[in-house]
Amino acid sequence: MPDTPSEAPPASPRKASRSAVRGRRRVHGRAALLLLALPATAFFAVFSYAPLAGLAVAFKNFSISDGVFSSPWNGLDNFRFFFDSGDAKRILWNTLSLNVLFIAATTVCALGLAVMINEIRFRYLRKFLQSSVFLPYFISPVVVSIMLQGLLAGVGGQGGAVNKMLNIFALPSVSWYSEPGAWPWILTVVKVWQMSGYLSVIYLAAITAIPVEVYEAAAIDGASRWRMALRITVPLLAPTTVTLLMLSVGRIFYGDFGTIYAIIGDNGTLFSTTDVIDTYVFRSLRQNGDFGMTAAIGLFQSVVGLVFVLVTTFVARRFGRDTRVF
Repeated sequence: MPDTPSEAPPASPRKASRSAVRGRRRVHGRAALLLLALPATAFFAVFSYAPLAGLAVAFKNFSISDGVFSSPWNGLDNFRFFFDSGDAKRILWNTLSLNVLFIAATTVCALGLAVMINEIRFRYLRKFLQSSVFLPYFISPVVVSIMLQGLLAGVGGQGGAVNKMLNIFALPSVSWYSEPGAWPWILTVVKVWQMSGYLSVIYLAAITAIPVEVYEAAAIDGASRWRMALRITVPLLAPTTVTLLMLSVGRIFYGDFGTIYAIIGDNGTLFSTTDVIDTYVFRSLRQNGDFGMTAAIGLFQSVVGLVFVLVTTFVARRFGRDTRVF
């Protein structure tokens, strides 16, 4: 008669009790994590996902009396209204060109500023400079507008510190607020002044993660501080730079409404080089009350931003193995 397989001995009561305790702890731990995530989940559900229903306005002839869901559909008429207008080409070009200037200038200046501050040997001076360059980020755009008014036009629109400096070198004064050609560069300088210090703090935090042994090995090989900065610090900051660029490119079709509108306002003389999508939408909504067109432009900005982020991610993965961030 063949041997029958012996049955597994039953688990001891002590082991079963331990397993039950571990199971209850695991359940309680998961419940605690879910409870901890509940406020954030509720926040994003209410303020990020629920408003997505309002995207229907972009495809409707919206009427406040009818509401979002009762207003009649009009297909792509809201998009055609904007793109068939004579302003679309100028608005899109201004938005794209200004953001390219902003991204390029702030990235280069912030990276250079971070490297220079990191090279300062006096710790207290380094901390002081780091805090000083970070301060402009917190200054209100309205205050920036007043400061710029004083520099370019002076009190009452007469003179200005820049014009006085030009006169010292026997150069003629410039009516800055009626010369649209200079304003892309003026706004770029303002943006660099505001954002370079903020971004440099992020780069400085990334520099602290670079191993000291790398610099010590370079010093043994006779490398100067300048060469170490160019050949070690800057290349190892590439992942941080790519990440920040991706975040910036995702909003490349969003203008800096707060700063641009505070400085330019409704000065139509400067619209040819400074009017971006956000200021155009705000002015159209204020003057015409066309909610459908503004929603259509907002949806267009979001879709284009998503496409740019995906393209940037693909390029970073395909051509920059050392700078891959995912």
